[in-house]
Formats: sequence, structure tokens, C-alpha cells
Amino acid sequence: MRTVQLPVPTLATVAATRAVLGIGVGLLAGPSIPERVRRPLGWSLVALGALSTIPLAMGVFGRDRGSE
Repeated sequence: MRTVQLPVPTLATVAATRAVLGIGVGLLAGPSIPERVRRPLGWSLVALGALSTIPLAMGVFGRDRGSE
């Protein structure tokens, strides 16, 4: 198993992007908001969460921390 140490701001950013992605999926699945508002907002949040996760993941997993 590989151990990765992250600074708190990076960890918070990773958690925030995952939360945005989850909220977007929740909006797409939930019926409580009118569809004309819910669908564009949900897809925007999913796209934002997914696209912001890619560079963060590359930064976290692309670093050689010397822990292996």
C-alpha cells in the first residue's frame, strides 16, 4: 500500500471537489427542485467536480514522496 501525505489545504480542496460532484449527482437524482433548474445546475456541478478532480489527482499521485 502506498502512503501519501497531503497538506491540509490540498486535502480540503480534494474533499470539496468530491462534495461538489456528489451534490451535482444528488441534484440530478432528486425530484425536489423543478427540472428546468435542477438539470443544468446538476450537470454543471458534476462537470465542475469531475474536471477539477483530474488535475488534483495528477498532482497527488504524480508526486514521488519516497514512501515506497
